[in-house]
Amino acid sequence: MKNDLFLRALEMKEFQDLESFPFCLPVIKNLNTLTFNKPVTFFVGENGAGKSTLLEAIAIELGFNPEGGSKNFRFNTYDSHSDLSNYIKLIKGASSPKDGYFLRSESFYNLLTEINKLSIEDYYGGESLHNRSHGEGVLSLLSQRLYGNGIYIFDEPECALSPLGLFKLLILMQELVEKNSQFIIATHSPLVLGYPDAEILEFKDSEITQISYKDSDIYTLYKRFLEDDNFVHELLK
Repeated sequence: MKNDLFLRALEMKEFQDLESFPFCLPVIKNLNTLTFNKPVTFFVGENGAGKSTLLEAIAIELGFNPEGGSKNFRFNTYDSHSDLSNYIKLIKGASSPKDGYFLRSESFYNLLTEINKLSIEDYYGGESLHNRSHGEGVLSLLSQRLYGNGIYIFDEPECALSPLGLFKLLILMQELVEKNSQFIIATHSPLVLGYPDAEILEFKDSEITQISYKDSDIYTLYKRFLEDDNFVHELLK
């Protein structure tokens, strides 16, 4: 299966401000070019490394609302996004996506409120997603609203999901990939990161490096926790 990649790379434009956020982040300071080579790309790394900041900039430059949704959403609850999007240039593929969505966990409640306000619940299963749990809402969005042949930017989609819900997420992702879709996802979940044949980009030590699943800190830490009965006891000493 060969997918069209709607987003193939980004290039960082020149900037002068090295002191203020987000340009003070080591990863941003050293970023020149970032390529996307597979239908699913993961951003991984510690909190504060710049994953969500860069993901947000990509979403905004693609035309999505900073707080999430499709390109038709323009609500604004709190203006907290950086101006990094002004300093990146996106290199797009030959074809254009027919669908797209920016899903970010921290503003998902605001997104659902806007869906109700616009009375477009029919596109999300026919009822207010506020009537469902956070996790059920995320899965309903994926299964009901996302059509395929699109580009989907997800920021920590695992936050609301149970382990079973995470496996459902992987299944829904695969169905959309088979419909010629591209995902760029920031995650801390070893289950989400286990999506097969994905590109994993690690934000660490002022660089963005392509790594394998089993070389990721996420996999290593969870593996040690599951296999070493003394791990937590040693941690809490």
